[in-house]
Amino acid sequence: MTRRIAFFDVDETLLAGKGMLSFWHFWSARLALCGSVPATPRSAGADRETLNRAYFTLFAGVPLVQLESAARQWYEEYRGGPDAYLPETVNALLWHRASGHEIALVTGSAEALVRPLAEDLGAHHMLATEVLTDAAGALTGEVRQPMIGAAKLTAAAALIRRRGVRARDCFAYGDHSSDLPLLSAVGNPVAVGDDPVLTARAATEGWRLIEARTGPHPAGASAGPHPAGGLVKPHPAGALVAQAS
Repeated sequence: MTRRIAFFDVDETLLAGKGMLSFWHFWSARLALCGSVPATPRSAGADRETLNRAYFTLFAGVPLVQLESAARQWYEEYRGGPDAYLPETVNALLWHRASGHEIALVTGSAEALVRPLAEDLGAHHMLATEVLTDAAGALTGEVRQPMIGAAKLTAAAALIRRRGVRARDCFAYGDHSSDLPLLSAVGNPVAVGDDPVLTARAATEGWRLIEARTGPHPAGASAGPHPAGGLVKPHPAGALVAQAS
């Protein structure tokens, strides 16, 4: 059997919205209960890498274990939302898993924030923004490199080499023009949503396009037929996740 990796962006590709901002709302509500006045993350006025770096400065001094614990609580709450996911993309991921493909989440979010989703969906690899910590295990507020744009391509290419697969046999799903380097590098790119730059490229290249219809988590439901054939069944939550390193 041909070995393949299916790469998935997370925010607005698997999750219906921006998971990082959703987590911040959860986190800031906790701060408010403790009497703190939370800051507001920048969401415009700069490029995506700059905004990504600015987001993580808000967690400077927070122990990583505390962030991980809060992320699990947030995801447990988020998971029950009636419009929390893009079911067609989630079902595509489940089809890939059922077909024996390796699943890699490629995201500008931090590993600590995306790990609950990765475990829930049975992903094998996480290619995420690496947050830096001090000797005591607290976040410094800095990151090594935002996992955005060309960084996604670099990380995916490294994983493809390590796993000994061919890029032309792999899949990638993304919702934004910044995902184009990743999508362009595999043999089976899929555009999600209605980003004008991305959809124009998809139309030119003949890529598959998934509409961004929101819905609940598909747990317990049999996914519909994938265009490549076959039926999808959800993977049990809590599957082992191996960090790509």
